[in-house]
Amino acid sequence: MTIRVLLADDQTLIRSGFRVLVGSAPDLQVVAEAADGREAVELARSERADVVLMDIRMPEVDGLAATRMITADEALAGVKVLILTTFEVDEYVFDAIRAGASGFLGKSVEPAELIDAIRVVARGDALLSPKAVRGLINRFLAEPTPGTPVGPTVLDALTDREREIVGLVALGLSNDEIAERLVLSPSTAKTHVNRAMVKLDCRDRAQLVVLAYQTGLVRPGVPQA
Repeated sequence: MTIRVLLADDQTLIRSGFRVLVGSAPDLQVVAEAADGREAVELARSERADVVLMDIRMPEVDGLAATRMITADEALAGVKVLILTTFEVDEYVFDAIRAGASGFLGKSVEPAELIDAIRVVARGDALLSPKAVRGLINRFLAEPTPGTPVGPTVLDALTDREREIVGLVALGLSNDEIAERLVLSPSTAKTHVNRAMVKLDCRDRAQLVVLAYQTGLVRPGVPQA
């Protein structure tokens, strides 16, 4: 299966570099390039992109607004957004994750990491490194009321095991790491994560992380048992 990739960045040179990298993978195809957020949304629709590599800082409609437009459009429900930033922990990354982005990368990413990241996001997983998770947590620490308040009753739909696993996802653990900690198979861990996402109406693991902190399931600075 070929993964269709849309590049959204206002710098032609950067787009050119990513086009070469993405085109070097046999299972990836660059289907279009956008120089601003509005064009990215339009091309995501017309070109049926699977993954959008989205720069945050673009003219007219920036990448954050474009991400919201894509994730709010039911016709684009299958499109994943992978944010590109100058720094891994960008001031807008927190808002991008809440808007529905599936993860983010620094623009200085190694070629192999970029290719792997696109594949990870395309299959429905979130790209959240431990450093990225720390960045999200730091934002919660810095903001008295981070985001829209969410009552803990939202989690009532989860089983005890699902709550436990969502807490571990919020710490940045992968399915394999969760499986090892809880003595489960990786497929079972992934099944629990997927069920939790469906029950909580989260697009991916990134939004699970945000929800876990908003509901108080996990608290910044408090170790998970």
